[in-house]
Amino acid sequence: MDSLQELEHQRRTLQNSSNADRQHAKGKITADERLAYLFDKDTFIELNVYQNRGQSIDKPPKRDGVIAGFGKINGRYAYAYAQDFTIQGGSLSSSNARKIIKCQQAALKAGAPIIGLMDSGGAKIQDGIQALAQYGTIFQNNVNASGVIPQITAIMGPCAGGASYSPALQDFIFFVEGTGEMFVTGPDVVKEVIGEDITMQELGGADVHMRKNGVAHVRAANDQDCLDKIRNLLTYLPQNNKSLPIPRTKYKSRWQRGIENIVPENKRKIYDVKQVIDYLVDTDSLFEIEPEFAANVVTCFARVNGHTIGVVANQPAVISGCMDVNASCKAARFVRTCDCFNIPLLTLVDVPGFFPGSDQEYSGIIRHGAKVLYAYSEATVPKITLVLRKAYGGAYIAMCCKQLGADVCWAWPTAEIAVMGAEGAVKIINRKDLKAAGDDYKKVLDEKVKAYQDTQLNPFVGAKLGYIDDVIAPQDTRRLLEQTLEALISFQDPKTKPTHGNIPL
Repeated sequence: MDSLQELEHQRRTLQNSSNADRQHAKGKITADERLAYLFDKDTFIELNVYQNRGQSIDKPPKRDGVIAGFGKINGRYAYAYAQDFTIQGGSLSSSNARKIIKCQQAALKAGAPIIGLMDSGGAKIQDGIQALAQYGTIFQNNVNASGVIPQITAIMGPCAGGASYSPALQDFIFFVEGTGEMFVTGPDVVKEVIGEDITMQELGGADVHMRKNGVAHVRAANDQDCLDKIRNLLTYLPQNNKSLPIPRTKYKSRWQRGIENIVPENKRKIYDVKQVIDYLVDTDSLFEIEPEFAANVVTCFARVNGHTIGVVANQPAVISGCMDVNASCKAARFVRTCDCFNIPLLTLVDVPGFFPGSDQEYSGIIRHGAKVLYAYSEATVPKITLVLRKAYGGAYIAMCCKQLGADVCWAWPTAEIAVMGAEGAVKIINRKDLKAAGDDYKKVLDEKVKAYQDTQLNPFVGAKLGYIDDVIAPQDTRRLLEQTLEALISFQDPKTKPTHGNIPL
């Protein structure tokens, strides 16, 4: 009985080592509360419960700034670690780093997803090089697990200095608005070195990483919203790269009547491509990744007949859907993520080309645009491409044309596939005729444009040459998508499929 009483005392002392009031006052919940909310009820099992190598053995037990363990999320096993900011600012000591490292290695061995809940002031200064060395091991584990198991990080408090690179090496970063902060060097250092006055949120808050630089993938309003969204994302992903996502048995699809009215035939008119996606996928299944960054391309997970797919779509409502440096990197990383985790790809094309100008050229549009070509060419998951409207020049190729390995390529009757738009092409090809037209310039131009559209831009031209499998009615798209995906998914064997890491792009 004495031993049981001692166990109870040790447990109670350990649990009381955190300061819940301090967290709640900042609008955050504690590390314990976060893990209890993330995992299915009463399934979380903590590892290295009493480990705290910075503490004398004869003192009451106290956590070392991090909780690590495993349990079930949506009925499937996952690993997680949560930094506890109430204990020495959640600073990473050599001791608690080893808890994180053990959690990473166990997740990789089990072939299960791992989630990191970040809320720390950085490395423990007193541990010096020992803490820095452990960061290196954490990064190495991130790379070893890259493309093998899903790695997810939530920025729920400070994440500064070297600690910020672990999230950057993972697959998805969730960011809590108002409390999340991530930067390599903080405001004090910035002020000291370059004389710039800036707040933590201005330097590394949600707006910075969601809108400006694309480091973060999903914004959350608070801790609970963040954890809900992580639980939701995991339903789209497999346990590891040797398994397939588990399909939903219950789903609804939208009636297809009306889809033909979304995309205007006038190529100068804009529309929201998310409305097209919404028609094609199961109701309420769209989970967008990086919605605020490079919005000229949409990347999202969704479901068709309960099966997870990844969607990449040009967005005509933002800079006419042109591809640029940021959109190229965003699309390429998403394609590679889907390929890592056996998620079929649907590409919706309405692109007038790569965005022109010296700014894009100086920023390396050739190098970054090549990432999209590489990602699609490398991907061995099922790939379906649908040309909705414009598909011009190199951007048509980059958006997964048949020669980049698309299994099926369709076009709607509104599609135009060519090196460039009709008017631009005519002005080059028929320069002499237009110059000689004089007062009839507009009439001759219109005639030439009409002829070019009929003979070159017509989607049946590509179909006759074998580059387009079929020209389909918008109303038939969902049915054909269901049938084709079912066939292509049945051909998948993730155990023999080529694998690769998911390098940040």
